[in-house]
Amino acid sequence: MCRQAIQRLAAYPSPPSPCLGARRLVAAVRCTEWATGGKVSARRFGSQRQLVMVEPSPTAGVAVLKLKNPPVNSLSLEFLTELNINLEKLENDKTFRGIIITSDCPRIFSAGLDLKELCGKNPAHYTEYYKALQNLWLRLYLSNLVLISAINGSCIAAGCLISLACDYRILADNPKYVIGMNETRLGLVAPFWFKDNLVNTIGHRASERALQLGLLFPPAEALQVGIVDKVVPEDQVQSTALSVMAQWLAVQDHARHLTKNMMRKSTADLLVKQRDADIQNFISFLSRDSIQKSLQMYLAKLTQNKG
Repeated sequence: MCRQAIQRLAAYPSPPSPCLGARRLVAAVRCTEWATGGKVSARRFGSQRQLVMVEPSPTAGVAVLKLKNPPVNSLSLEFLTELNINLEKLENDKTFRGIIITSDCPRIFSAGLDLKELCGKNPAHYTEYYKALQNLWLRLYLSNLVLISAINGSCIAAGCLISLACDYRILADNPKYVIGMNETRLGLVAPFWFKDNLVNTIGHRASERALQLGLLFPPAEALQVGIVDKVVPEDQVQSTALSVMAQWLAVQDHARHLTKNMMRKSTADLLVKQRDADIQNFISFLSRDSIQKSLQMYLAKLTQNKG
């Protein structure tokens, strides 16, 4: 059933969203198919680069959404746009009750915002980019579907935000994998809704310490502080996600979603009410010469390290 549903999803276009940018919307709704042995195994919809792949899971009614923007799944504007579109399509298809979000890139779930989107651009670009990020979080946080984050690599900053917006988080037990919001280490400040999502997950004092110090938690500490719900061997992340998903899907969808909305709506409403002011604060902060110089220096350092 899931395979046919994914093929249907690839066939219909998403309604335009004024916040996503028309030219990127056109690019992101193009569909491609992949074949094995000459037979189409599944259809993956998205841009020609396949930044996001959606595949059927062994469990009926569950899709696996894989992030594929190598090397580190940085959240570019194109990537954010495609994520939004894919999630919207899955929500609009009543075949699906749950999504497992994971990474197709080795050793990394997501490194967070694409800093190249934040350097040397104009206010219109920053606005479009930030709106896409706001849209993604609201869609994830209030989704009527069960969202399970199968974290198979490091999950940092806005990448951590994606996992926090899910209903359940499973982290691979690898000491090299870390999770957390490290914005202060880059001279940045996490937006208030990042903070609110973290506070709702691990509490006020733990969040205050984590955000100020830009802490990145290895698996054992992540489980202890509560930023993830379960730590399992790396080769068991996907099977555990399916097992946990079955527990959540055993609950009646309507009652579960109403309860989720009751718990989360007030947090989401704060962003909805303050969206414009939040955007302006973001642009004002990002446009400071000191912030731009800091980001440029960090990007130059990354480029040097790659060389």
